[in-house]
Amino acid sequence: MSALLEIRGLHVHYGAIHALQDIDLTVEAGQIVTLIGANGAGKSTTLRTISGLLRPSGGTLRFDGQSLASKGAHEIVRLGVAQAPEGRGLFANFTVEENLEIGAFARTDRAAIARDREWALTLFPRLRERLRQSAATLSGGEQQMLAIARALLARPRLLLLDEPSLGLAPQVVQTIFQIIREINTTGTTILLVEQNARMALQTAHYGYVLEVGKIALQGTARELEQSDQVRRAYLGVA
Repeated sequence: MSALLEIRGLHVHYGAIHALQDIDLTVEAGQIVTLIGANGAGKSTTLRTISGLLRPSGGTLRFDGQSLASKGAHEIVRLGVAQAPEGRGLFANFTVEENLEIGAFARTDRAAIARDREWALTLFPRLRERLRQSAATLSGGEQQMLAIARALLARPRLLLLDEPSLGLAPQVVQTIFQIIREINTTGTTILLVEQNARMALQTAHYGYVLEVGKIALQGTARELEQSDQVRRAYLGVA
């Protein structure tokens, strides 16, 4: 495997707060990699830095060999990185169809966009039934489906998912994670931030545990599932 995303010595500050400290992280092409940790550990900050919404104060980020450090968020999308953010970040007064169109803003290949739109609606058939509804009228699960579908319309090589299960009923969570696996089987690499550590580790190939802005543990998902430290802190196993 080859590294699609390489992060070395990453530091991020919010003013005087040192949010990320000397983070090293690798995402191999074709994998699902997960970041788990408590609230405030730095998981979302990591994704926001990769996608260009935050500027690092030190270290390097390389996507497919290219530095991301000086690139704007729109340029990073064009390189092949798209994010479904925490809280979904939908345009509430726009229709489902309009939100999907926004996902493809950086593309001009209309025929390919139409194929990708059809694929997204096949993954999420509920969205097809609601194309003309405003995003605000969707259930929480449908909004999460739309956030992921919109990111897919950018045709990402790396899909960043920030807390896709947040606030959703268990049955909907199962559906969302089944679709995440399906997306991965098409060749899309995924970096997943998830509060539900058990579900994340059952889905991912490799994982990192963040604690107070630092990587405390890393390993294959199976290794982390069997770690006493992870089991006690994140899986509710004494």
